[in-house]
Amino acid sequence: MRCQRAKRVQRMDGIRRSLAACFLLLSIGGASAHPHVWVTMRCKIIFDDSGSVTALLYSWSFDEMTSAFSALGIKSKHGIPTREELAPAASEHIASLRQAGFFTTVQAGNASRKLSHASDHWFAYDGTLLTLHFSLPVEPALAPISFSIEINDPNYFVDLRFADKDPVELVQAPSSCIPSVVRQTWTQTSNKIVVTCERT
Repeated sequence: MRCQRAKRVQRMDGIRRSLAACFLLLSIGGASAHPHVWVTMRCKIIFDDSGSVTALLYSWSFDEMTSAFSALGIKSKHGIPTREELAPAASEHIASLRQAGFFTTVQAGNASRKLSHASDHWFAYDGTLLTLHFSLPVEPALAPISFSIEINDPNYFVDLRFADKDPVELVQAPSSCIPSVVRQTWTQTSNKIVVTCERT
């Protein structure tokens, strides 16, 4: 009896996590007149020793309702679910985002590229907001020239907005590289990070 009850609980937990991931998956398949998920973003742009861009490190904090739904049914020995306990939910969200190209396009000159996979990812939950941390490798690395990063959901199922404070950080960037942020509005359909690197 206990074994059957445990299996039922595990199945329900999996269903809840899958439903939470569907919040993101639905944004890929159909248009929506208004958003159902709200995300506050921060982005670290990682440079290597040669000054090339090698990765984007995102931190996306979900709205309270989505956070609560995603954490629903996750049993924790510590009160608030830990990174390890949230790992299955994080993996399901990443799988959904991968199908949408992580809503991210990198543009350098006339060339654009989608980022196809996350090398690392995890959830952090503070009891109110669930934050998805994930790293997107830039392969091949992007030479230290001016470039931009566009982030948006064209179906507007997910409302993606930059954090008010410190939305972008350049890590180990050449001193000639300066970031600026263009925020999504009713007339500006994409969030954009513009990094200008002067040639030395």
